[in-house]
Amino acid sequence: MNFLSKINYISTCGLILTSGYLFAQSSTGPAFSRADSLRGTLNEKRTWWDVKRYDLEVEPDFENKTLKGRNTIKFSGNAGRVMQIDLQQPMVVDSILFQGNKLPFTREGNTAMIEFPAFLQTSGRQDFFLSIYYHGKPREAKRPPWDGGWIWSRDEEGRPWMSVACQGLGASVWYPCKDHQSDEPDEGASLTIITPQNLMGVGNGKHISTIEHGGKAIHRWEVRNPINAYNIVPYIGAYENFEEVFQGEEGNLNLSYWVLDYNLAKAKEQFRQVRPMLKCFEFWLGPYPFYEDDFKMVESPHLGMEHQSNIAYGNKFMNGYMGRDLSGTGWGNEWDFIIIHESGHEWFGNNITTKDIADMWVHEGFTNYTEVLFTQCKSGLDAANAYAQGIRRNIVNDRPVIGPYGVNKGGSGDMYYKGSNMIHTLRTMMQNDSLFRQMLRGLNKVFYHQTVTTQQVEKYIMEISGFGSKLQPFFDQYLRDTKIPVVEWKIKSGQLSARITNGVPGLTMRIWMPSDQGKGQWMWITKEWTTIPTQLNEVACETEWNPNLYVMYKAVNP
Repeated sequence: MNFLSKINYISTCGLILTSGYLFAQSSTGPAFSRADSLRGTLNEKRTWWDVKRYDLEVEPDFENKTLKGRNTIKFSGNAGRVMQIDLQQPMVVDSILFQGNKLPFTREGNTAMIEFPAFLQTSGRQDFFLSIYYHGKPREAKRPPWDGGWIWSRDEEGRPWMSVACQGLGASVWYPCKDHQSDEPDEGASLTIITPQNLMGVGNGKHISTIEHGGKAIHRWEVRNPINAYNIVPYIGAYENFEEVFQGEEGNLNLSYWVLDYNLAKAKEQFRQVRPMLKCFEFWLGPYPFYEDDFKMVESPHLGMEHQSNIAYGNKFMNGYMGRDLSGTGWGNEWDFIIIHESGHEWFGNNITTKDIADMWVHEGFTNYTEVLFTQCKSGLDAANAYAQGIRRNIVNDRPVIGPYGVNKGGSGDMYYKGSNMIHTLRTMMQNDSLFRQMLRGLNKVFYHQTVTTQQVEKYIMEISGFGSKLQPFFDQYLRDTKIPVVEWKIKSGQLSARITNGVPGLTMRIWMPSDQGKGQWMWITKEWTTIPTQLNEVACETEWNPNLYVMYKAVNP
C-alpha cells in the first residue's frame, strides 16, 4: 500500500490488552457496527471451512460501469452448515450452485449467509466446490488507491482503462469470497477476464491463454501460490508487453511488464531498476517468494499497489514519489518509489500476511524499511542511515501503530515510518548486520506463504536477536503506545549518566554511551541512571549520540 493510505487507518475507543500491558485508545474514535464485526471477525460461519482455491471469471461493462461474473470456490469443511460469503452492496448474488443444486441464502448487509442441506464434513481428502454467480455496479473508486473500489478510466487516447484497488476495503467490493486476510486459497487461483477484442486483460501469475470469440477476448491467468483475496486484480487496457529474465537465488525468474502502448519506450528505460532491486532484496530478504508465478508490473490508472505477482505501477516513469523525495534527504529521488516499495511487499505483505488488518505494520513497516535497504544497496550505508532518519519527519504519533482487532481496522498511518524506524532502531541496537540479515531472511523462510500475528513476529525476533523478553517493552513502546522514549543524560565530574524517560513500564534499550570522540560502549539502560567514565564535556557529548536510534536525547542539569 502506498504511504498516503495511512489516512484511511483510524483507531477507535476501547482497550487493548497485549503482553500484559494495557493501552487505551481514543474515546473520540468511531463506534463499530455488526457489519464491521462480520467483516473483521472469524465467526462460527467462517471458521469451519478453509478456502483451497478460487476460480474467478469477470466481465466488466465499461459504458454502464457494471460487472458480471462467477467465482467457483474449492474448500474443505469441518461440521458446518451455514457459510458466510462476503459481497459488498450494491453487488448482487444471482445464484449459488453446490453439487448441481441451487442453495438458499439470505443477505445481511455485505454478506450472504448460505445454508447447506446438511452439515458438511470433510472425509479423508474430500473437497467441496461452490459456484457463486453475481452481477452489479460495484463501488467506484473516486481517488484510488486510497478510497478503494473499481476504477473506470480512459487513457490519453480515450480508450477504456480499468482496474480495481481494494486493500482495506476488501476484495468483496467486486467479487464474492471469504474476505478475511487469515484465509488464503492454499492452491492458488485463476482469473478469467472477458474484454472487447481491442483490449488486453492482465491478471495475476502466468498468462495461460487468450481466446477470441464472438467479438470478445477471453484472457485466462493463473496463480499457483497462496494469495490474499485483495491481491487478485484485473487490469484492462491497450497494453503492450515486454519481458526479461532475472537470474536469482532459485534460478531464472521471468519478469513481465505490461504498459500502455504509447509508454513502451519510457517503461523499458524506467524498469531497468527492477533487476538491481530484486538482487538487493534477495540478498537481504531471501529468494523472491513466487518464482512459479513470475514477477510482473502493470501500468495502472492509479499510483500503485502490491498486487501479488501483478504489481500496480502508476508513478509516471519518474524517480521518487511522483518526483518527490519523501525523506527530504535527496536519496529518495535516486530510485522509483513505486517499483521499490510495492515490490518489497512481495516479501512483507504477500509472502508474510497478517491475519488481522490491525497488524498491518508487519506489511508496511518492513516494506518501508526495504526502501532503506535498497538505498544502502545503491548508495551505501551512510545514505541508508540518512534516509531512515529523514522519513521520521512523516511520523505524527497520533495513535498506536497496532489497531483494534476483529473489526477490519488498522492502526495509525505511522505503521509506515515509525514501523520502519523501529526496525532501524532494532538493527542499530543489534550492531550485527549479519545477524540482522539472517533475521529478515529467517522471517521470510519460517513464515513462508503464511498468515501471522504480531506476537509471532515479535517472538521470532526476540529469539533470533538474542535479546529475548527484554524486547517486549520495546515493541510495546513503538507499536502499542504513542510516546517516543527520551534519553536523559548529564555529565558531572568526568561521569556520563543516562536513563530512559517517557517509556512504557519495563522499557530497556541498548544505547551508545560515548566516552570520548568516536569512542564509547553499547549499554542497556532503563529508567534508572546508568553511569560510565567520559572524557567529553557537554558540548562534545551532544554530537556523539547515535542518531540511528529513534529516541530523543535531552541534556538535564547534573
